Amino acid sequence: MSSYLFYDIESTGLNTCFDQILRFAAVRTDFRLDEYDTYSIDIRLRPDIVIAPRAILTNQIAIQDTVNGRCEYEAIQQIHALLNAPGTISIGYNTLGFDDEFLRFSFYRNLLPPYTHQYKNGCHRVDLFPITILFWLYRRDSLKWPELGHQVSLKLEHLSQANQLAQGPAHTAMVDVRASIELANRLYRHTEMWNYLLGYFRKDLDMERIAKLPSMIDSELGSLQMGLLVSGEFGYKNNFQIPVISLGRSNAYSNQTLWLRLDMPDLQATEYDTIDDTTWVVRKKLGEPPIILPPLKRYMDAVDPDRIQVANDNIEWLKSRSDLCNQIIMYHRDFTYPEIPNIDTDAALYQIGFFSNEDQRLFTDFHRVTWEKRIKLIDSFRSETTKELGRRVIFRNYTGKIPRKINTAFKDYMHQINPLMDADAPVDYREQKRLTPRRALDQIEKIERDSQLTSLQKGLLKELKQYVLTQFAFQ
Repeated sequence: MSSYLFYDIESTGLNTCFDQILRFAAVRTDFRLDEYDTYSIDIRLRPDIVIAPRAILTNQIAIQDTVNGRCEYEAIQQIHALLNAPGTISIGYNTLGFDDEFLRFSFYRNLLPPYTHQYKNGCHRVDLFPITILFWLYRRDSLKWPELGHQVSLKLEHLSQANQLAQGPAHTAMVDVRASIELANRLYRHTEMWNYLLGYFRKDLDMERIAKLPSMIDSELGSLQMGLLVSGEFGYKNNFQIPVISLGRSNAYSNQTLWLRLDMPDLQATEYDTIDDTTWVVRKKLGEPPIILPPLKRYMDAVDPDRIQVANDNIEWLKSRSDLCNQIIMYHRDFTYPEIPNIDTDAALYQIGFFSNEDQRLFTDFHRVTWEKRIKLIDSFRSETTKELGRRVIFRNYTGKIPRKINTAFKDYMHQINPLMDADAPVDYREQKRLTPRRALDQIEKIERDSQLTSLQKGLLKELKQYVLTQFAFQ
């Protein structure tokens, strides 16, 4: 039976590769948004994790409340099963902007298929955030729209307050799930628009709609179509919209369509050796935000006229510089992300690509046997990356039971994540550094010095500081 799974997470920080989920909340509904199952999963803090001070102030989960719950490995298996139940449409507010990648890396480091909830057994994903943006742009009567600093705020907590979507503190997983469901109920009343926007999260419909966009330039490399991209990342100052022209698909990443931003005055300063500096391309995957609209008058009227004029001028300029236009197309089609030579194993998902069928078979065996047998099975894994992932599963989740060989790996790893110099911290695929214990202590000191804190917040930071000093054996 097909269903929505509304979900939200609370985490130890914002790094999707290195932080962990502390709380997962979800409610399953039918397509009329009637609820019939509720899930709440508390996850025990791993021994290698440093909670970001700002995160603990936001979610207000005290250290003493993180010692209970299921170990990460077992909890992530349960979450994976929920999202992969046949016919599940996983949905939330800004879930494709944050939560979904967090889950993807959680699945990966626990040796579970990271992508199956996106396509297998009738499953796919929907994000309420871009849907809400489109309702604000074109159906203002659907909600009360809160303002902050003389501009609309589309944060879920502000929408919830203005429209009384849910009771309870924001940034609490189940409260945010309830708010998301009620928000969906309000938008669902406009049934035709709701159903149309859901189509943007189906790859086939998204592709079909892109194919119908009007052609603006006929180049040697194909027809370039014009559209209007809508996304929260473009910000209020751009009314969340930018006019774009298609550059086709990436040669290196077949799931990416390429869209050249047209409202940038610097575009006409482009020369053959400055393409990287003066062109801005959005890489969109089918069935995911940004949402692309046809350049119809009723949509274009929501874009500042000066930006429309810049876009029209840039189209004419591209037509007049056909050779350079082709070079721009080829540059972005051939672009590849730089490989990070020192990337940490936890963050290597995108760099190593898909696991082989043999890898998946070994992982399935790993999940079926006792933890003692898992330790022996790790030696049969095919690469050093997968062996390291297997070792980390053991020492992160079964501390106190691990043999000497794994325990030695654990001690070495704990030294790696607690370097004397922050420059030596593990890095992710964006080359962002893992939060080290020393940097966390520095952040706590800065917050305590520069911020107005409540007694609760002071207590949370004091407890976190003591935990870091104790857990990571400072000399």
